[in-house]
Amino acid sequence: MPVIQKGLIHIYTGDGKGKTTTAVGLACRARGHDLKVCYVYFCKDPGKCLKGEHRILKKIGVNLYGFAKKYPGFCKNIAPAEVREECLRGLRFILRLYRQNKYDVLVLDEVLVALRDGFLKEEEVINILETKPENLELVLTGRGATKKIMGKTDLVSEIKKIKHPYDSGVGSRKGIEY
Repeated sequence: MPVIQKGLIHIYTGDGKGKTTTAVGLACRARGHDLKVCYVYFCKDPGKCLKGEHRILKKIGVNLYGFAKKYPGFCKNIAPAEVREECLRGLRFILRLYRQNKYDVLVLDEVLVALRDGFLKEEEVINILETKPENLELVLTGRGATKKIMGKTDLVSEIKKIKHPYDSGVGSRKGIEY
C-alpha cells in the first residue's frame, strides 16, 4: 500500500472553469495508485450539480461527504446562520477525519466559497491547514482564496476565465458542466 511521506496542501481557485474537475482528477489518479481518498464538499446540492462526479468517485472507492448542501445562491429560503452552522459541522468532521488518520488524500471542494461568502472565517480554514496530519495530501477548491491562506499552502493554481460559453448564453450541459 503506497504511503505519502509528506502530504502537501493544494489550492485550486480563480474565476475559471475547472477547479472541481481538477480536484476530481487528482482524486481519480490517487485511487488509481491505491491511495485512500475522501472527498468533502461544501455549498453544493448533490441532486443538482454533482451527479456525474459522485457516481464515478463512489464507483472507484472514494468516500464522499457533504455540508451546507442548501446554499443561498441556489436555495432562497435558507438562513445564513443555518449555512454557517453546517459549514462549522463540516470543519468539525474534518478534524475527526484527521484524528482517524485513515486517508492519504482529502479534497475539500468549495470550502473556499464558504470562506469567501462569510460562512467560514479565515482563522477557521487556517486551523484546518495547520492541523492536518503530516502525511495527508489536502486539496482545497473554490473562488476566493485569501492571500493569507495561499501563503500557508504548497501549491496554488489560479484558474482564470478568458472566455466562457455562459457569457454567450450557453447554459450548463449534463456531463460537461455538471
